[in-house]
Amino acid sequence: MEKEHYNKYKERHEQIRRDFEFVENVSYWLDEKFRIPGLGFRFGLDPIINLIPFLGDVIGFVISVSLIVIMARNGVSPKVVIKMLLNAFLDAIIGAIPLLGKIGDFFFKANTKNIELLKSHYFEGTNNGSGIGIIITILVIFCVVVFLIFYVLFAILAWIYELITYLF
Repeated sequence: MEKEHYNKYKERHEQIRRDFEFVENVSYWLDEKFRIPGLGFRFGLDPIINLIPFLGDVIGFVISVSLIVIMARNGVSPKVVIKMLLNAFLDAIIGAIPLLGKIGDFFFKANTKNIELLKSHYFEGTNNGSGIGIIITILVIFCVVVFLIFYVLFAILAWIYELITYLF
């Protein structure tokens, strides 16, 4: 019985190692594969794929989320999954900005950041926990941004109304 439990543990550990290596390799190809000689600047296929309007951003986002799902399936803490998803969303948002986003894709490397999170989780034992604090922070920031958008919109509409009533 004890040997059977050990074999299951060993198989599980081996599966996590294989998946981690796969995710690390795909991340390397997406963010770090190519190097500009003399500058040491590295980039991968992600910014090149993202040059395709809309479809490139979607492909990059789907690949990033797929890598996150693979590691989430292997028992990564919810806090790490939330941070990794934030990186993927931020990468997609940056990439969606016309022109500047395409340049930003060469510098913001979500997959590399996610590998660093995974290494710190697996090898240093950090980033454990539920991640509820991160979710609350995101919700608060979202609410503040929505409030500010509506406030500015209301102020602009009030100014337009005053302008129209003044002119007529």
